[in-house]
Amino acid sequence: MRADNSHHLVAAAKERSRSTREKATRALRRLDATGRPITIETVAHEAGISRSWLYSQPDLRTEIDKLRASSRATPALVPVRQRASDASLRSRLEAANERVRILSAENRELREQLAAVLGELRSLR
Repeated sequence: MRADNSHHLVAAAKERSRSTREKATRALRRLDATGRPITIETVAHEAGISRSWLYSQPDLRTEIDKLRASSRATPALVPVRQRASDASLRSRLEAANERVRILSAENRELREQLAAVLGELRSLR
């Protein structure tokens, strides 16, 4: 009678599954980091794995759907983790508006000084 070597097959299948999952995860990260479109097709192509395997992985499909939805909401090709929050954008806008106010006041003051100097030059001529 032959020895039961099925544990080798099980171990190889687990390793193949782990490796495929790792490839898919790395491909997702690369696509997100570069801002390229994230779909089942692009992830499968980038990872060199089958689309059918990706469809059978609910957690990866959920992440792909989430990243695809967030990339539709933000048209710029910026990775999700690098996108600015609304609060951050508001803060930057307030800072920019304050800077515009300061520069406008400086500009107004310099124009008044220039007008005064030009007036003195005219009176000296």
